Amino acid sequence: MIDATDEQDPYIEHRRLLFATAYRMLGSVTDAEDVLQDTWLRWRTVDRHDLRHPKAYLVRTVTNLSLDRLTSARAVREVYVGPWLPEPLLTSPDVAADTELADSVSTAMMVVLETLSPVERAVFLLREVFAYSHAEIAQTLERPEPTVRQIAHRARDHVQARRPRFDADRNQRRKVTTHFMEACAGGDLNAVMELLAPDVTAWSDGGGKVTAARRPLHGADHVARWITGFLAKPGLADLTMEPVVVNGELGILATLGGHPVGAITFDIADERIQNLRFQVNPEKLSGLTPRNGWTLP
Repeated sequence: MIDATDEQDPYIEHRRLLFATAYRMLGSVTDAEDVLQDTWLRWRTVDRHDLRHPKAYLVRTVTNLSLDRLTSARAVREVYVGPWLPEPLLTSPDVAADTELADSVSTAMMVVLETLSPVERAVFLLREVFAYSHAEIAQTLERPEPTVRQIAHRARDHVQARRPRFDADRNQRRKVTTHFMEACAGGDLNAVMELLAPDVTAWSDGGGKVTAARRPLHGADHVARWITGFLAKPGLADLTMEPVVVNGELGILATLGGHPVGAITFDIADERIQNLRFQVNPEKLSGLTPRNGWTLP
């Protein structure tokens, strides 16, 4: 674990930003924390006397370490069992209150970011989320500025074409979330189905570690029957669900015996659930404990 305690140290001062960068780059709480640990180890040994811009150095280090890790992670994800979803992260209500910030870290956006190349992802995040100039990004990635501008344009167009747009406000989301939890808890197939859009799609990430659908499920009837059938399995009688702010939006945390066993995130349109994402891979749930309650800039 990182043992830095000096609040005046630039690493500590910018730690939230560094984690936010690494998490959005990697879609993994565990990997992001590992990158921060590696960054801290480098920071301890760097000669700071001639370091004019500590923040720029730290962001550059995190970005490049994340690029290295993301490039190798792509090979692992190619043989991943079933759909791959980013690791869910409990976030503060302040994040949910900021629409632009919530959108930048939403599960839907994280899924879209997965379709970018590692370099495109880095450029997009530094430019569109953290508002770095093209010149600063070029210096960070050690690439010509005209090249960075081209990459930024291509990545922005790619994301805009694939970014989902939904119209639910916070009150609608709270209402739908409450009704969905009640329908699931009651095992009411019809009630679950009524909350789903006719063309709903559901993804479940079990990583081959726990029971999960190996392929996306489509259609209200198919998805509702899978949900109610799954919840009726032996061993889940004591499953509890509660509303939480996860990845900047109100979602659902599922626990057994007080331990997180899954997170549900979703998109809402016309007061119905359009997309459902179930993260139940036990190796990807570390961000669902309060100790990891990051507030993301």
